[in-house]
Amino acid sequence: MKPIGHARPGFPCWVSLAAPSLQAAQKFYTAVLGWTWRPTGVGEEFRTALFGGAPVAGVGALASSLRSAAAWTPFFAVEDADATAARIHERGGTVGVGPLPFGPGRRAALAADRDGAVFGFWAGEALPGWPSGPDGAPAWLELRTRDAFAAALFYGEVFGWASPESSCSVEYENDEVIVREAGRKLAVVHGGAVEQAPDPEVRPRWYVHFRVPDVTAAVAAARAAGGTVALAPTASPAGRQAILRDPDGGLFTVTAA
Repeated sequence: MKPIGHARPGFPCWVSLAAPSLQAAQKFYTAVLGWTWRPTGVGEEFRTALFGGAPVAGVGALASSLRSAAAWTPFFAVEDADATAARIHERGGTVGVGPLPFGPGRRAALAADRDGAVFGFWAGEALPGWPSGPDGAPAWLELRTRDAFAAALFYGEVFGWASPESSCSVEYENDEVIVREAGRKLAVVHGGAVEQAPDPEVRPRWYVHFRVPDVTAAVAAARAAGGTVALAPTASPAGRQAILRDPDGGLFTVTAA
């Protein structure tokens, strides 16, 4: 499988936050995750977050006319943006924006799966530092959805996770579908058990897990910086974690795994 920069096709390659206030987002995530910042070169309303000198995420300001909460979006590397968009449409998903040029030699798009979970895909050179990196960098992605098996089929077909050419392994365990590469967890699809009917109360959403040295300390920092706790620190098979909400409503997970 041909690498794309630091990410192979079908692999997570980037995460970005759309926030009502760029300055407020920078202040909050600096306090909670210890990030520093640099301009992106694509406009004053965008910044790249750094940890240990490596790019780990992007943050962009929402247009003032859009009255929506902040939201984290994962991006997956692809070889052909147009072919990926076609596969999404064929499988009942939607492509809301793009594919559009995004920096030199890159094209990106925003899409949603059949249940409405938003994600992006990116063709072209990836940025270093993702998917695994030092403390403060993204650890993995998690999709919480109504039907894990159906969602895994959708993404597996769109991104070729189970194709003969893929180096990924796709496993079902503990009511989760786990995508790994060389033993490294890349993405988790979590829903109800296969034998159960889909849960209509679940709002499908991708969560970004950020690795931190101390979950309790990260929760305290988030509260002090104006954030809230959506799920208190708990032990899980993946390690101790908590779901936090930034002051603008952006949900993300911190994990000590």
